[in-house]
Amino acid sequence: MSIVSFNELLDAGAHFGHLRRKWNPNMAPYIFMEKNGIHIIDLYKTVAKIDEAAFAMKNIARRGGKIMFVATKKQAKDAILEYVKGVGMPYVTERWPGGMLTNFLTIRKAVKKMGALDALMNSPKWNNVSKRERLQVQRERVKLDKNLGSIAEMNRLPAALFVVDILKEHIAVAEARKLNIPTFAIVDTNSDPTLVDFPIPANDDASNSIALILKVMCEAIQEGQNELALAGDKIEDTEEETFEKEFSTRDEDNRPTRRQDGRRRRIGDNDNNNRGDRNNNNRRFNNNGGGFRKK
Repeated sequence: MSIVSFNELLDAGAHFGHLRRKWNPNMAPYIFMEKNGIHIIDLYKTVAKIDEAAFAMKNIARRGGKIMFVATKKQAKDAILEYVKGVGMPYVTERWPGGMLTNFLTIRKAVKKMGALDALMNSPKWNNVSKRERLQVQRERVKLDKNLGSIAEMNRLPAALFVVDILKEHIAVAEARKLNIPTFAIVDTNSDPTLVDFPIPANDDASNSIALILKVMCEAIQEGQNELALAGDKIEDTEEETFEKEFSTRDEDNRPTRRQDGRRRRIGDNDNNNRGDRNNNNRRFNNNGGGFRKK
C-alpha cells in the first residue's frame, strides 16, 4: 500500500507544473498532459517515486545516517521547521553557503567559533567587555546562528541530501554530486530529474505540496530511527542475558563463577595459577645463574 494517496496529492496541488515554454524535456516521462499552456504532472508516478524515496530514507535512518534538508524558498521554510526539526535532522533554510559540503572543515571552524562566542558570553569575562564590543559579538553570533545554527550538531558529512527546487539549490546539488552523496529532490516540470538520484515529480512552488511530501519523508525517517533504537535495545538485552547465563552462580565466598564445559570455575583461579607458575619459573631461573635447570 502506498504511503500517500493520489487524492492527497491532488488536494495539495502537487499536479500543477510550469508553463510549456519553461519545461525541461527530461521531465517528459512524468508529464501527464498539457492544459491551458500548463503541464500537468502524472501523480501516479509521483506516488511511486515517493514510495521509493521514503523506503531509501528509512534505510538510511535505520543505519544511523544524517539526511540534510535544503529548502531556502519561502514556501518550504515553515514545513522544514515543523517536520524536520522533530526528527533531529540538519537543515538549511537560509542562503546556502558555498562549500558547505566540499569545504566542510572550514564550515566546522565557523561552528566552533559560534561555540566559543557562547562560552565568552556565559563567562565572567563578559562583564569586562565594552558595550561596543558586546554589540559586535552579539551581531556576529546572531549571523552565525542564522546560517549555521541548524547544522551545529553535524560533525561529519551527511549521508544524503533532500532538496526542494534543484534549480534554486543547484550549488548544493553540484556539491553533493561531486562527493557522491545520494540526493533526493522535489522536481518540477522546469527541472532536470537526471541530476538527482531519487527525483519526486511534483509542484515545488506550492506550500501544501511541499509540506505533504516533507511530512511523508520525515515519517519514514522516524520509522527508521525507531527501528534503530529497537535494535540497540535488543543488543543490550542479549548482552545482559549472556552475562546472566555466564555468571549465574556464586561460590561459597559469594564470588561469581563462570560456567565452562559444564564445570564451575571461580573467576581469577586460572590467573592465580598462572601467576604461581611464573613465580616458580623465575625462582628456578635465578637459582641456576640465569639458566633453567636441566632435568
